[in-house]
Amino acid sequence: MLTLMLFRHAKSSWDHPGLDDHDRPLNERGVAAASRMGRHIRHIAITPDLVLCSTAVRARQTWALAQTETGCSPPCELSRALYNFDDGNSYLNIVKQLNDDCKTVMLVGHNPTTEGLAKLLSGDGDPAALTALARKYPTAALSVIRFDLDHWRDVGPGTGTLMLFARPKQLPDTDG
Repeated sequence: MLTLMLFRHAKSSWDHPGLDDHDRPLNERGVAAASRMGRHIRHIAITPDLVLCSTAVRARQTWALAQTETGCSPPCELSRALYNFDDGNSYLNIVKQLNDDCKTVMLVGHNPTTEGLAKLLSGDGDPAALTALARKYPTAALSVIRFDLDHWRDVGPGTGTLMLFARPKQLPDTDG
């Protein structure tokens, strides 16, 4: 069994219009949401074996804040390939190349790519989560998709089961 966690970066700041998009940091709301989602990840007790994170400042900050709250320290690899804004197929190509020794992998990335991949892979799952995913994939949202597969190369459209879809606004400020 394989598990893919898709974590969209938290809300970024537009306070500096001349700043390159790649270099935009999180805003105050984003900082709070990333930390809240980290507490939620700890609460659901799913620990990634590997985190692949976009090189964008807002994505790196999102994972750093969330990771502090999770209580876990998986290896984190920065990937410029995750600084991408397509329909999800570029992320799928990355997933298909993952090492099978990593059974649970988190991607920290951007929309519409994160949302596109979650929708592409989720052939089944919790009805409420599927409905919420169909509506919108807001900043700092997290989906967890499980695959009854042994090899990442076999992951494809509709092969996953959406186990959960969490949005920061739905979560309490603290999970204890």
